[in-house]
Formats: sequence, C-alpha cells, structure tokens
Amino acid sequence: MTIHCLSVPTATDAAHWQGYLGLILGRTAEGTRILQTQVQAPLKVQRPFYPEGPDVCHGVILHTAGGVVGGDRLALNLELQPQAHALITTAAAGKIYRSNGLTAAQTVHIQVAPQACLEWLPQETIAFEHALYRQQMRVDLAPGATWIGWELTRFGRTARGESFGAGDWRSHTEVWQGDRPLWIDRQWLPGSADIFSSPHGLGGCPVVGSFVMLGHTVEPDLIQAIRATWEGAPGQAGVTRLPRGLLCRYRGHSTTEMRQWFVSAWAIVRSQILHRPVCLPRVW
Repeated sequence: MTIHCLSVPTATDAAHWQGYLGLILGRTAEGTRILQTQVQAPLKVQRPFYPEGPDVCHGVILHTAGGVVGGDRLALNLELQPQAHALITTAAAGKIYRSNGLTAAQTVHIQVAPQACLEWLPQETIAFEHALYRQQMRVDLAPGATWIGWELTRFGRTARGESFGAGDWRSHTEVWQGDRPLWIDRQWLPGSADIFSSPHGLGGCPVVGSFVMLGHTVEPDLIQAIRATWEGAPGQAGVTRLPRGLLCRYRGHSTTEMRQWFVSAWAIVRSQILHRPVCLPRVW
C-alpha cells in the first residue's frame, strides 16, 4: 500500500486551532486494537468500546473546542492494518461557526489494508450561515479492503430560522484502490438565497447527505432492498449501483429522517457484505 504521510500541524497561530489525530489500528490475538495514537488539541479519541466483541473496535473522536471557527486547521490520519475492523464516529454533531473572514479546513486521509474494514460514520455537521469551510478526504483501499462511510450536513440553524444565505462550503472526497479511482465526489455550495432555493442547489432543503460502501461488487437485489426502505418518505433520495459498491443520496428537511434511512441502508450492507447485524454506537 502506498503511504501518503500527513505532517503534524504546529500551532503557528495561537488564535486558531491546529489539531491533529493519527491512529493505527491492527489485528492482534485479542482482536482489533488501537496500536498507535498521536493527538494534538483540540482532537482526541476516547477509550475504545467493543459492543460486538473483540473483532470490531468502536472508536469515538472528540473535538474538545466544541466547534470549528475560521482559520482552524484539522488533520486526521487513520491506518487499518490487514484484517482489522473498526467503526469510527464522533461524540457529537460538528459545528462550523460563522467565519471571521478566514476559511476553516479539515483534511482526512484513510488507509485500509487487505481484508480490513473501516466504517466511517461521524455525526452530522451543522454549517452556520457565513461559515467558510473546506474539507478534503482521501481513502486508499488495498485489494480486498472495505470502506463504509457517510456525510451528513445541515446548512443553517433552521430551528432559529437561519438558512445558508451567505458563506462557502466545499467537500472533496476521493476513494482509490491502487491506481483506480472508485469514487470521486466534489461538492461546492456558495451561500446565497438563489442557490439555497434552486432545484440545482439545495432546492429549499437544508439537509443533505451521502452514504457509500466501496470495495465490493453488489448485486441489483441489494440496491432494490435499500430503495424499498425509502418508499413513502417525504424527502428526496436516490440509490446508485457503482462498479465496486453503492451510493445513497439524500436531500430534505430532517436530519433524523436522513440518519434513519442511512442506518437502514447500513444495516442491509452490513448483513449482506460484512455478515454482521447493525450495531449502533453508544454515543448516538
């Protein structure tokens, strides 16, 4: 596997966080364990949980500052060694606060070795109006590796009547297997009333999300089973079969509705691909 190293950020500006979290997880005689941890505030990881037994490590990432402000730089680097299996989530919803004119950024690099599996399921992100944010993720899968991930985003604090009429949000995700791209997803939402209401933008829907499984060829029956779990729901959704996986998209008004549907899709994927029942993290 090609190693793409991320340097640990240094606190060059005391007014902004330069956070880092590096994790290496491996398969031992006792099951999947965190073998190495490197942290720099405000990021840290809780003691792992094993609600499914020793084979699957449940890890919870903490952002101790409570939210991201303009100028913050966060970097995460996760490596799963052969046959390791981890489920990584976050302790709470992420908050991207109104910017002071500077852009906040987060970079995530994930490496998954042969026969290893990472389930990357962070809780939702709330982008406040006037937030300026960039996030970049790269996932490198070895042959036989599996990655399951989602991204849940709410634009504006709608409970307060706030939309995303100003700001800028970009998300760039790439998943590769060797020199072959499995999924490249670039999203850009410039905050404006026109984009918020346009059918080619948010269509008046403040909540959007993606759920993806990559590393396995899926049969049409699995796609149909996930589509069937959506029938009758009020939001907008779609399921796409990819050459080496599947993709679910959501656009609507309810984070709860989105999460419930994604959990249903995740349960089907877990049952048919991983041969495990769904196991909700205790922090949800």
